[in-house]
Amino acid sequence: MTLTPAQRENAQRFGFRFGPGGGHTSRTIMLDELESLFSSFEHGTARRPEYRKAIVEENCLVKRSVENRRLTYKHLVDLFSLNTDEALFRALLFFWERDPRSHALLALLCALARDPLLRQATPFILSFTEGTVISREMVEDHMKAQNPHRFSSATIKSMAQNINASLTKTGHLMGRSRKNRSRATATTATVAYALFLGYLLGYRGKDLFQSEFANVLEGSYEQLLLLAEDAARRGWIVCQRVEEMLHIKFPALLTAEEGELLRG
Repeated sequence: MTLTPAQRENAQRFGFRFGPGGGHTSRTIMLDELESLFSSFEHGTARRPEYRKAIVEENCLVKRSVENRRLTYKHLVDLFSLNTDEALFRALLFFWERDPRSHALLALLCALARDPLLRQATPFILSFTEGTVISREMVEDHMKAQNPHRFSSATIKSMAQNINASLTKTGHLMGRSRKNRSRATATTATVAYALFLGYLLGYRGKDLFQSEFANVLEGSYEQLLLLAEDAARRGWIVCQRVEEMLHIKFPALLTAEEGELLRG
């Protein structure tokens, strides 16, 4: 989706990141660190400085050096924001609390919104059929083509390894040294979060099920719609079908000011 300047500015307010860099140049999706960090807080109560204090000063993630703690905090911010003023992160916490089974895919969806490099690589990997061997070299070649002359060979190699490792965590790949394409399993929480991310970018109605975030869930329109309707029954989102029209809204996830930005 091509964003207008106003949509892009709003998306950044909501927590999306654009630009040349990305957290996967040096780290994977950091799921274990995110699990440990959130387990140290009552969800929804911490602000970014509190997360920083817990990681850097209190060493809640048990890192060996202060420098490692600082880098860990930086990379977690790069991938997940850790800022409850941003709708993207607040919604991650909302669904994280409600469905522990979905943590890996929820983390991936958030990271996709914040890591341009992961957004480049994921559709390429998902374009292959189940069972296809996805080598590190294949991902390296794709990322080189997407970013000519921007990264060193060592950085491209690290990036490809990290991206493959992240997508193994989420079920899109399987295997240790030899990665094979597999399929992720969508859940009610991941569908609701994927639709919300698409909504923040300007998708509406049925188009929400065609966003880059919904595509990561690898379900048919009918399958994802059933899960969206389940999310509505739980009170997480609004999902109404009127003949051929589909109305989806997110009153539980947006502040009044954010709603105004989206309507404007």
